[in-house]
Amino acid sequence: MKTFEGYTHGVNLGGWLSQCDHTKERYDTFITEADFETIREWGLDHVRVPVDYDLVEDADGNYKEEGFGYIRKAIEWSRKNGLNMILDLHKTYGYSFDKGEGESGFFESEEYQERFCRLWEEFAGRFGSYKDTVAFELLNEVTKKEYSDTWNRILTECIGRIRAIVPDVKILIGGYYNNSIEALEDLAEPVDENVIYTFHCYEPLIFTHQGAPWIDEMDTSFRMRFLETIRNYREYSSDNLNVFLDLEMDCFKGYDPDSVLGIDYFEEMMKEAVRVAEERNVALYCGEYGVIDRAEPEDALAWFRMITECMDRHGIGRAAWSYREMDFGLSDARMDDVRDEILKVI
Repeated sequence: MKTFEGYTHGVNLGGWLSQCDHTKERYDTFITEADFETIREWGLDHVRVPVDYDLVEDADGNYKEEGFGYIRKAIEWSRKNGLNMILDLHKTYGYSFDKGEGESGFFESEEYQERFCRLWEEFAGRFGSYKDTVAFELLNEVTKKEYSDTWNRILTECIGRIRAIVPDVKILIGGYYNNSIEALEDLAEPVDENVIYTFHCYEPLIFTHQGAPWIDEMDTSFRMRFLETIRNYREYSSDNLNVFLDLEMDCFKGYDPDSVLGIDYFEEMMKEAVRVAEERNVALYCGEYGVIDRAEPEDALAWFRMITECMDRHGIGRAAWSYREMDFGLSDARMDDVRDEILKVI
């Protein structure tokens, strides 16, 4: 299977230019050049930088020069520290994977879709010269499966327009159910050798998102250990998940309910992603994976060791979520006792 060279071990800079209050103070203080130096010292080779359209566009679609300046700064800091970078559009006008953002209509509106493509043309024009160290990720986490055909049409159009400006920049695309592995088969065929398939993996969700207040029906006081039986995983999932429940339960089919979760669980899950990637001769990349800060740090370490062993077997590059705070922060003080061990594997 092809590999995504230069993007093997990375971390997300979530909450800096995306999923934030979009103030100058946030942009100037949440992440600084010193953090890029830390990431270099951690031994990682890239950062994934989520950005929202709010950073670079106003409500009418006029561009904000200062916002583009922060992206350029991220690129410069990355290059200075020998890091590659993924520019990830986390939210576009009319669409966000986050509930309560007030964004809607993107998949129904040709006007919004045109605005999306124009923004990527703007990114390509401004940052395409950094193609050797910067890759483009078109959109974070399409949600509904019914968007699949429309999304394939949009991404194909957008890639073509980027290619007219930068013919060989690396472009990442992911599918529905929040970049699920299941969606990879339904993604448009890669148009050239510089298209990368990306997915996110927070499985088992009941462990990595235990107590998460943004999941409907989740008991925010719920806690569990990582090495629990399949029976417990199914029971806990049934009690605390709703919209994700069918997908989560499918992951546990075929296992002895009294067995403890092991690497075979991750191997079975990754099998479909590897199959699709090999059939289409496309590189595979996991853009997000991580464990919520409600879990015990030692359990987070065990999870990271197991899932990354599986990804290493198949040459899957990845970026952990997330560098600081955002409920998953690797640099947070609570991770001090296990961080060095996690950094050996992520």
